[in-house]
Amino acid sequence: MRIKQKEQLIPVDEYKGFRIRPGFFLQNGAVAIPGGVSFTVHTQDGTGCELVLFKRKAKKPYAIIPFPKDYCIGHVYSMIVFDLDITEFEYAYRVDGPYDPQKGLLFDKNRLLLDPYAKAVTGQSQWGVHPDYGFAYRARVVAQDFDWGNSSHEEIPMEELVIYELHTRGFTKDDSSKVKYPGTFEGIKEKIPYLKDLGVNALELMPIFEFDETRENRTVNGKKLLDYWGYNPVSFFAPNTSYASGKEFNHEGDELKSLIKKLHEEGMEIILDVVFNHTAEGNANGPCISLKGFDNKVYYMLTADGQYYNFSGCGNTLNCNHPVVQNMILDCLRYWVIEYRVDGFRFDLASILGRSEDGTPLSKPPILERLAFDPILGNVKLIAEAWDAGGLYQVGSFPSWNRWSEWNGKYRDDMRCFLKGDGGMISAVMERVTGSMDLYNPSIRGDDASVNFITCHDGFTLWDLYSYSQKHNEENGWNNTDGDNNNNSWNCGQEGETSDEGILRLRKKLVKNAAALLLVSKGVPMLLSGDEFCNTQYGNNNAYCQDNKISWLDWNRKEQFQDVFEHFRKMIHFRKEHHVVKGHGKPSFCGLPSISFHGVCPWEPDQSWESRVLGILFAGRNQKDTEDEIVYIGMNMYWESHHVELPLMPEGYHWEIAVNTAWNQNVCVYDNNHIWMEERSVVILEAKKDDQRPCA
Repeated sequence: MRIKQKEQLIPVDEYKGFRIRPGFFLQNGAVAIPGGVSFTVHTQDGTGCELVLFKRKAKKPYAIIPFPKDYCIGHVYSMIVFDLDITEFEYAYRVDGPYDPQKGLLFDKNRLLLDPYAKAVTGQSQWGVHPDYGFAYRARVVAQDFDWGNSSHEEIPMEELVIYELHTRGFTKDDSSKVKYPGTFEGIKEKIPYLKDLGVNALELMPIFEFDETRENRTVNGKKLLDYWGYNPVSFFAPNTSYASGKEFNHEGDELKSLIKKLHEEGMEIILDVVFNHTAEGNANGPCISLKGFDNKVYYMLTADGQYYNFSGCGNTLNCNHPVVQNMILDCLRYWVIEYRVDGFRFDLASILGRSEDGTPLSKPPILERLAFDPILGNVKLIAEAWDAGGLYQVGSFPSWNRWSEWNGKYRDDMRCFLKGDGGMISAVMERVTGSMDLYNPSIRGDDASVNFITCHDGFTLWDLYSYSQKHNEENGWNNTDGDNNNNSWNCGQEGETSDEGILRLRKKLVKNAAALLLVSKGVPMLLSGDEFCNTQYGNNNAYCQDNKISWLDWNRKEQFQDVFEHFRKMIHFRKEHHVVKGHGKPSFCGLPSISFHGVCPWEPDQSWESRVLGILFAGRNQKDTEDEIVYIGMNMYWESHHVELPLMPEGYHWEIAVNTAWNQNVCVYDNNHIWMEERSVVILEAKKDDQRPCA
């Protein structure tokens, strides 16, 4: 809410020299207005509330102002305090009420609490350094005056996205990134030309909500471990200030906004990875930062005796379908869309948002429905990680209202098995490459429900997928017991780093195979940053605590694996240029089916256990609706080469090889319908008109 100067409010009460009046009850959080600040919070079972003001970094408050009783309507406390300069103070709250943990009540009138709607959190701006002043989380008022100018961007349809998942710090923290501001939003901004050249058009940032990376406080083998990934939010409305290259007092978030503005100017979108399934407050042994002290039994799912349900695997579970929590989540997402112009959200462990207050799955979860139909979020991408740590797995069945897309975990698992040469995978791959229609009926869900990926932050990098048959998480300090054991990986004959040229060539080929198939699969492809130049985590498949070279991208590998980078780049541009691999579109003029399957003989796919050869043909009209696009994807995951007969082309067309991952680049199509496919290789052909045939 913005108050014009001529509408400036006047105080009606005074408390120990502070002039006050009732505030904006419908505006949660702290909002600067001409002449003062409005502070609004709510508590269902609390019996009183105090505003606590601090000078910046001071250990003790300079003022404690109780909310007068008539400044409370229902469960909402709201007060304007006049004559406050937002650059000079930090604030927190204290909430009084009953203390009975078995009933889920944890009120303590002496405990400082962070505003659940805080737009900035103090004491977090230096990465890895815990504040040294009598620490409790405090908030700062943020001036919402960023100059967006005439900045706008044309929304990119979901099916046109090529998503690139990255960690804000790890993307540029290594010296090899050669950016001026490593490990920051500004560092990402410096890499935009690289990202444009690669061809991706949407960045998915791992959590950037404020979190405390020092919370683990462990040392293993002499190395300090941090909560590097950030999947333990402290505040849902505040950006992580340690990701800014400089101090942003009372303008926290400006550098992130500047990054988003630049991305939009360059025709790219931004998706935030959001964590609404749990918080950093943990279980009964965890700290009381904010929500526990305001309304523990409202914000968290509790058992009958006040214990925390743990469907997140992190100690607590947000009570997402309580109306108060629903409102907070909706307010949060609206805030990021309105104030930061965010284009989409990926919801971590999203199946938790579909659980009732007792933990049972709901058929029509209210919060998911509200997000699907909210007007402010109407054009925003909503992507679910459609499972949780409590065993609820909803890939293909996540409640969608035709608005939600999903991380397709079955795509990842099936493609990994096929790509390393497992038997019995042909039928599954036929589904996965053609849009997983067994999971997402295109007549209901369209062409963008499936977000396809082979690797993500959680697990092996693509290079490690073919360098390690076992995880190697010893540096995490849990005796290699953490992280997934079911990786469907293969070390190509030697575990880990090697100088064997044959093994290195094979690993590169398998990486290229994975990239090729991912980028011609129907659905929305997502790449893990660094995979395009074979980045490694040295076999660590759960690098959540590794703020070091295990997690930081090594940009030197781009020179070492330049051919792999060029392959990724080529495949991304191939996808953009071929409408037929992105959606179902219109039928072809020539009468070929939109999707057809083939084996070593055309029209005869072999789905037996022993089969590892598959051909998929896509046919349809191009984006201009002027002529046909015909693309054939040949896959040979055998350890020996195979002769493959291609489908005959309509009269006037011939096959040309567009992509070939084989070592032997001299492979050609002979008699216009035969090809010799090298072992463990992918070949992509496109039909060209005879008058476009290159000269001999």
